[in-house]
Amino acid sequence: MSFFVHLVERTDAHRRDLEMVPKVHAMIHHGLTAEEYRGFLHDLYHIVWHFCPVMAAAAARCDDGFREVRYELYERIQEEKGHEAWVLEDVEAVGGDIARVRSTPPSPPVQAMIGFNYHSAEHVHPCSVLGMLYMLEVVSSVYGGRVSDSIARAMGRKVDAGGFKFLSSHASLDLDHMAKLNVLVKTVSDPAAQDAIVNSANVNFHQFSNMFAEGGFVSHLTR
Repeated sequence: MSFFVHLVERTDAHRRDLEMVPKVHAMIHHGLTAEEYRGFLHDLYHIVWHFCPVMAAAAARCDDGFREVRYELYERIQEEKGHEAWVLEDVEAVGGDIARVRSTPPSPPVQAMIGFNYHSAEHVHPCSVLGMLYMLEVVSSVYGGRVSDSIARAMGRKVDAGGFKFLSSHASLDLDHMAKLNVLVKTVSDPAAQDAIVNSANVNFHQFSNMFAEGGFVSHLTR
């Protein structure tokens, strides 16, 4: 069994748990209100802002035993840099406050997810970043297109009318990224690295699920 298959099997229960979160299920099938979507984009901006720095922290700690991981992270950073600006474009397109999004911290579950990823990259194992990549790319490639369509319908907008650049673009971009990740994780044979990747993916799925709970992005709606 390849490690990628092992990764899927060890984390799929957490992916299914994400689908069962009421707000996630509602978002996939019925969309979000404009206010809820702005709150979601608020949290998403901070996730995306930290995406490249977390990868950079991990890449700096990959020795030559994990040089393929290091090289892939270098490439991924170049591909992903600046994408937080896409989220801000979407915030502005749906009537959000860009300055507030930039200056206000994300919800507690997202802060915990970001902090976990830095800690894991720097103090557990640099390959743990692949668990973060796996979770984000599964969510984006499997759900991104459906979610943008559902939210647009709920808001009475068309996807190509503005406000959905990040979600729509990454729904297709991350299909290619997932194929590359499939190849990359097969190069990781070290048991400690594999355990760190699996654990990271599961924690990221868990914290991302919490983003849709009461203390998640809805907390931005009452501020």
